Amino acid sequence: MNWDLILRILATAVVAYLLGSCSFAIIFTRANSKKDIREMGSGNAGFTNVLRSVGVGPAILTITFDFIKGVAAVLIGWWIFSGVKADPTVAMYEYTHYGRYLAGVFAMIGHSYPLYFGFKGGKGIVTAAALMSVVDFRVFLMIIGTFLIIVLITRIISIGSMACAAMYPIYTCLTIYFWDYLPAIGTADELRLRYVWICTGCAFVVGLFAILKHTENIKRLIRGEEKTIKAKKTEK
Repeated sequence: MNWDLILRILATAVVAYLLGSCSFAIIFTRANSKKDIREMGSGNAGFTNVLRSVGVGPAILTITFDFIKGVAAVLIGWWIFSGVKADPTVAMYEYTHYGRYLAGVFAMIGHSYPLYFGFKGGKGIVTAAALMSVVDFRVFLMIIGTFLIIVLITRIISIGSMACAAMYPIYTCLTIYFWDYLPAIGTADELRLRYVWICTGCAFVVGLFAILKHTENIKRLIRGEEKTIKAKKTEK
């Protein structure tokens, strides 16, 4: 049993979860209005609800700090796994990649079920975007492009978010297989095919988690009650 690897997995999961538990939607809403964002609008502790229920300023702060905490968690996971003592036949790049995914997933769990705020948080979409940006910037750009196109057409953020969550494992698989795995065959930097499937599986978990957190949005979409983008006007 590789105790070094196990300890690094546990350390990454715990640190990422605690960092993800910092719910900036709750923090900035309380600082701005002394209210709990979970008792306003849709009840979700996230950027979109802050934008609609509180205003542009707190919403910008929320999305900025949620993104930063996601990036920080993933970088910490990367760093923790960078010194792992494991199978010498496996490229270190693979282990650090898995560390980033692990940290990102637990940061999302922390965001959705924050330890500091009664385990009731947001959907983790911005945190997921932070994970994507650090893990593979090529896939992140595809996701951003997909999100912008869908939201510009529908004016509904939840549809864009769920579409991106569904496309994330597909984009990940295609990118790694055609841009990383195939070109490296027969070279000193050759990757294992298993690496492609593990990364795709991790991306699938991230996407599935994001979609499952949109259950109420799906119900509202079916009823035709999902709101379009509209920020709350600042009172003078």
